[in-house]
Amino acid sequence: MITLFRNPAFNKLFMASIASQLGTVIGNMAFAYYLVDRFASRPSLASTAELMYSIPTLAVFWIVGVAADRFDRKFIAAYSDWIRTMLTFVLLVCVHTDWLFLCFLVLFLRSAVARFFGPAEMGLVQGCLAQEQYVQAAGLNQIVSALFMLFGLSLGAAAYHWLGIEGAILIDAISFIISGVLIAWGRYPEAARIPNGKSRVRDISASLIWKDFAQGIQYIYRNKLLLNLIHGFFFFGIVNGVFAVLPIFVMKYKLSPENYLLHSSLIMIFLGIGFLIGSMLAPVLINKFSKTPVMIAGFFLASLLTLTIGSITSIYAYLGLILLTGVILAPANIVIGGWMPELVAPQFMGKVNALTDPVMMLGHSLALGFVALAFPSWISISWLHYILAICMLGVSIYYFVVLPPLVRNQAKTTQTA
Repeated sequence: MITLFRNPAFNKLFMASIASQLGTVIGNMAFAYYLVDRFASRPSLASTAELMYSIPTLAVFWIVGVAADRFDRKFIAAYSDWIRTMLTFVLLVCVHTDWLFLCFLVLFLRSAVARFFGPAEMGLVQGCLAQEQYVQAAGLNQIVSALFMLFGLSLGAAAYHWLGIEGAILIDAISFIISGVLIAWGRYPEAARIPNGKSRVRDISASLIWKDFAQGIQYIYRNKLLLNLIHGFFFFGIVNGVFAVLPIFVMKYKLSPENYLLHSSLIMIFLGIGFLIGSMLAPVLINKFSKTPVMIAGFFLASLLTLTIGSITSIYAYLGLILLTGVILAPANIVIGGWMPELVAPQFMGKVNALTDPVMMLGHSLALGFVALAFPSWISISWLHYILAICMLGVSIYYFVVLPPLVRNQAKTTQTA
């Protein structure tokens, strides 16, 4: 993993990713606290805000992959950050003047612009690393994600408490500026920046967009292992959607109504500790048991734990099981994160990433919409946990049945080639 940091291009991308994630986590968490605190009788507003982060994927996915594979990925990623900076300042004005509807509209636009960042940045990372470094990079990203779980919700709560919602949004804007500057300063191989050669905006037509989009679908369909791996992403989206609001909801409306700020932060801290431990164990487990068993077992065991967590009434038992869940899930996440770049050719990374995001975000949006409508009138906090457990159990069973023979077939094909 140390060799990754000897790569200056990767260093800048990595630091840019940290800066961008830091501001986003603080801003989003602070905004969620703001909604729950100011509109305590309307929990649906927090779910609606989360919808504004996910629905835009379904609106722009058809053009995102084309942009990432046709234009300079460096400029796409940098300008995505800088445009989000301008929109964040607009959000600041809307919050200051209590224009809640416009706040949601700006969140929608900002999230739509953010969709262009991911495929471009992933393509740059893929082009800067050797294939054997993909899993290492995925492990490193998992550790960073664990750190944000450790401190992200707490930083959001602290920023909201000490700086107010306006101060938290300012931090969000500054982080995008830093991220954009770091990406713009980086030097990347031309094959990573423009894998399919230079294109001009006026050369892009509706027929070309459709052609590229169709090529991405065909590429996924021909790669059976990739196709079946992506099938599970819809359910991962449901899990992410429910969990986006679960830490605040479980403490605010069940376990700790008086101290929900503190204890909802502790959920993410304990989950982050679990992910850190799991990220350190992942290389050992993957080397010993291979990727597929580690991933399947991780989702299966996590589903059983989540089913148990739904019935817990003790804060401390809840936090302990959340930590254990993080330990179990981290290796499974690392397997997926490292597997995708191995399965996708560089010139198709933008198209594939643009097609996988909508699958996940569709599940994410449907879950949040369901929570906004059904909680607390029709479903309880416990049933939110049961939904997570059912999704992870279903994915683990599906992967157990489908993936092992596909992995063996791919290994034979690779050896023959």
